[in-house]
Amino acid sequence: MADDGMGARPGTRFSEAEIKAMRRAARDEAGVLSEFWSLIKRLGRSLPFAEDIVAAAYCASDPATPSRVRMLILGGLAYFVLPFDGLPDFLPLLGFTDDAAVIAAVIAAVRLHLRDEHRERARDFLRP
Repeated sequence: MADDGMGARPGTRFSEAEIKAMRRAARDEAGVLSEFWSLIKRLGRSLPFAEDIVAAAYCASDPATPSRVRMLILGGLAYFVLPFDGLPDFLPLLGFTDDAAVIAAVIAAVRLHLRDEHRERARDFLRP
């Protein structure tokens, strides 16, 4: 089976929180992106996965990105910004652990669609 850049693994199941996030992303793409940019402006470079998640957001906003890739990224961003995830984000050191895992899975799944342009824009955005 050829790699389509989506990283699909047969038999992989989504958690209830991930499914809720993807449904929210499908219903309210603009709202998810707005909440994401607001949150990332507050947290910025303090997140160890900041460059990856910002690059993914730019990829989702790129008209050249296929719809299914965009929706997967938006689902991951929705999981990141919505409060119903597995570990509350206010817990020191632990709160973003589940978010990082979801973002890492999304990045791995869409890696072929993240272009140098997306990463460069992310670095520019995060530069002090």
